Amino acid sequence: MDFTTGFFYLFAAVLLFAAFRVVTSRNAVHAVLYLMLAFSQAAALWLLLKAEFLGITLVLVYLGAVMVLFLFVVMMLDINIDAMRRGFWSHFPLAAVIGAVVAGELIAVMWAGFPSIATNAPVVAADVSNTRELGKLLYSAYLYPIQVAGFILLVAMLAAIALTLRQRKDSKFIHAGDQVQVRASDRLVVVPMAAVKQAPAAPAAAAEEGKTA
Repeated sequence: MDFTTGFFYLFAAVLLFAAFRVVTSRNAVHAVLYLMLAFSQAAALWLLLKAEFLGITLVLVYLGAVMVLFLFVVMMLDINIDAMRRGFWSHFPLAAVIGAVVAGELIAVMWAGFPSIATNAPVVAADVSNTRELGKLLYSAYLYPIQVAGFILLVAMLAAIALTLRQRKDSKFIHAGDQVQVRASDRLVVVPMAAVKQAPAAPAAAAEEGKTA
């Protein structure tokens, strides 16, 4: 086993473990963190396949923006995990059947597609940059779809910010205008008191008076 194969098995094992923990973790924040780990391992696999642009895009877009945004949204929304887990086992048989069907389809496609990929490998010229050609295609033939996708992502980001900044009943919030309009006379009450007050009799003096009496 060579150097590249060893790293492939290492990244693949960590990716499978992280993906398993995403769906089995009891804490939503931990699930998001495991998902970020899975994306990083997938980016490493892309780098091993010499698809540097896809690997770097996966790190910058998903790890640097989308997953971090999801992490802060999950942390700030104060999601009730117990309420979300109610009725989980009642839907588990249907989910298991759907998952098995999807896994079978993926295995069938990969099993039938890998031999054709190995026999019909594309020939890439040495002086052609994949990143440059992809950028030209995206911002010339697919300019409007890229703009629409950017607008959709902007709306999603604004919606996430609006959800995280909503007013909560358990948060202690004070309006700045109410603080400015507060007057000292409304909160401070001056009670008149005598300047000199007679001190109470000492206990020893009271005892002596009682004996003489």
